Amino acid sequence: MSTSVRSSLFAFLFTFIASFSVLQAQDPEVSQVNDPVEWVQVLMGTDSKPLLSNGNEYPAIAMPWGMNFWTPQTGKMGDGWAYQYTADKIRGFKQTHQPSPWMNDYGQFSLMPVTGALRFREDERASWFTHKTEVAKPYYYSVYLADHDVTTEFTPTERAALFRITYPKTDSAFLVLDAFDKGSYVKVLPGERKLIGYTTKNSGGVPDNFKNYFVLEFDQPFSYTAVWRDSTLQAGQTELEADHAGAVVGFAAAGGATVHIRVASSFISPEQAERNLQELGTDDFDAMVEKGKQTWNQELGRIAVEGGTVDQVKTFYTCLYRSLLFPRKFYELDADGQVVHYSPYNGKVLPGYLFTDTGFWDTFRSLFPFLNLMYPSLNAQMQEGLANAYRESGWLPEWASPGLRNVMVGNNSASIVADAYLKGGRGYDIHLLYEALLHGANNAGPLTAVGRAGADYYTKLGYVPYDVDINENAARTLEYAYDDFCIYQLAKALKRPKKELNLYRARAMNYQKLFDPATGLMRGKNQDGTFQAPFNPFKWGDAFTEGNSWHYTWSVFQDVQGLIDLMGGREAFVTKLDSVFSLPPIFDESYYGFVIHEIREMQIANMGQYAHGNQPIQHMIYLYNYAGAPWKAQHWTREVMNRLYRPTPDGYCGDEDNGQTSAWYVFSALGFYPVCPATDQYVLGTPLFKKATLTLENGKKVTIQAPENSAENRYIQAMQWNGQPYTKTYLTHGDLMQGATLQFNMSATPNKSWGTAPEDAPYSLSREGK
Repeated sequence: MSTSVRSSLFAFLFTFIASFSVLQAQDPEVSQVNDPVEWVQVLMGTDSKPLLSNGNEYPAIAMPWGMNFWTPQTGKMGDGWAYQYTADKIRGFKQTHQPSPWMNDYGQFSLMPVTGALRFREDERASWFTHKTEVAKPYYYSVYLADHDVTTEFTPTERAALFRITYPKTDSAFLVLDAFDKGSYVKVLPGERKLIGYTTKNSGGVPDNFKNYFVLEFDQPFSYTAVWRDSTLQAGQTELEADHAGAVVGFAAAGGATVHIRVASSFISPEQAERNLQELGTDDFDAMVEKGKQTWNQELGRIAVEGGTVDQVKTFYTCLYRSLLFPRKFYELDADGQVVHYSPYNGKVLPGYLFTDTGFWDTFRSLFPFLNLMYPSLNAQMQEGLANAYRESGWLPEWASPGLRNVMVGNNSASIVADAYLKGGRGYDIHLLYEALLHGANNAGPLTAVGRAGADYYTKLGYVPYDVDINENAARTLEYAYDDFCIYQLAKALKRPKKELNLYRARAMNYQKLFDPATGLMRGKNQDGTFQAPFNPFKWGDAFTEGNSWHYTWSVFQDVQGLIDLMGGREAFVTKLDSVFSLPPIFDESYYGFVIHEIREMQIANMGQYAHGNQPIQHMIYLYNYAGAPWKAQHWTREVMNRLYRPTPDGYCGDEDNGQTSAWYVFSALGFYPVCPATDQYVLGTPLFKKATLTLENGKKVTIQAPENSAENRYIQAMQWNGQPYTKTYLTHGDLMQGATLQFNMSATPNKSWGTAPEDAPYSLSREGK
């Protein structure tokens, strides 16, 4: 080829590639979302492992807040990483109640179709699969199991599920039921085409009489029956109680066979499991799938977004889906249609609501405020459930799964209870819940994660000392101070005595006791009043919880202005905030003895010391608004949304944690965030979409319009509330409940004068009454 021809060809190719790149860079916008559930990427966050979390999720095939979820199981029995995107084989399809791989599961059992030689042990029955033949939606799952030439589909209700299994032409078609180890029971009822039994497998938080009773009904007769114990098959037998029990049934499939299995379970009794099976009604499989789709569209459709990219819409509705799973319903409907529940606190069957599988250390921050905004009647039921938990255990659960668990720090049930009531929640015993808050605030509980570890020190000194063998003491102190603020806020609403108000208001200022003027950071303090030494602000753990001083210094939700004053004023405060992003991602992991996954996730994010993959710092970006620099909040919220969330299997930047990290995205994409639950304010960031419409439960609508919004136009030039100029950097819950139209004028250039006046800043306790 001549030089001139080659040059011409290269020039053409360069022009073509450049043009193609421009087209690729200009992501198409989504103008309307009709079926929001179809935008949900159920596998987002499933490409995770213990040393690096990209969500630590499994595909939760479930109804919103359903009692039972279902998931394909790639991990071994008892492995908290039940489904990993990189796995090659599926071992079964598991009913799960797992809130987190770190917490693990309870009440689980699995089903697995098998053909050919009968293989019931989990390693032997496992089948190769590919994501190319996998369909995962919130309301429906399907996959082709290559080793068995079987397609498995299922669709759930809240307490039941319907399976459709398509077998090939074979004389050896089986269904394996695995009731798991640690105590289980199975019984085959051939005449009724039914399997019944129970599983007791759990990872804690249950009484001695805990059982999950299950029932399976088949639409095909059995051609073979057996039970199995551990690794031993007992053909011809129909009943077995053992440490690890299971069952096998076979079908005549000479011409191929489609087998439907109706499955339900109950924590109350075998009879209640049969009753829960009635949720499936008489609909066929396709009708059940359509009903599940409609249910999800009804809930997801309360927020309609438009004018974003395909990836942004996918990410938004996936995060919204994850925000509507926990806490799960842990109640059932008895023969009279009355709400009853098995108590994981005392083992009794009692009337009333109960919810579980959530950690308040995570979810007080944005998940529960989101429920108060969009699903307040459901959250009122959750409050009734908390009152029942207090009646049955004597404590409010800070981390329930399904009963009390000894995980994390703080006493953040105070935030959950106060925020719900202050935002209008009614219809439950708030006075009993207030009693529960006072009890938890002034006593160490039966577990260090229940009540307040170090309560005596805290009430005497105003902080939990560093040198009294109570780990993560500074984190506890900061969270206790915020929790006392929540009690103060609720006490005002309940018109409690002035002495009580003054006590909790004063305790809400205890954060001041840990502020070190020499470093401008929070620091552990010894019993004698001296600060811990030596002090490394990059040290994770120790005085803090899954973070360092750069993360926890900002945990003064209730009095950001007070923190600004301690740091020397607005300019110094903004400089300190900036430092979080400009510092290198160095760390000291010596407290743990190894690099925990939360550290690694901060390190690789390339955002300095900002550790969005864990909860303590997730509100920090919004604090720029309190110091007169709202454009910086606008810049960084967009950066986090753009860089740390993707609608892909590795799409989260840490543990998703029961909807908290997802609810952060949902709020932030709408343009505001609840920095301080137990106030009625949401602090402004920057809207992600050109338009979002919230249909509130009271029928009112909130319309958020930002027509000039784009990747470049992330800054608010001006804002109007119902057509009137608006300069405050917060919205109030009460105003939103009346319905509103918010108009944002967006630009690629920051407006460094909008929203900067002191009176435009959000609430701080030290400014109360000023």
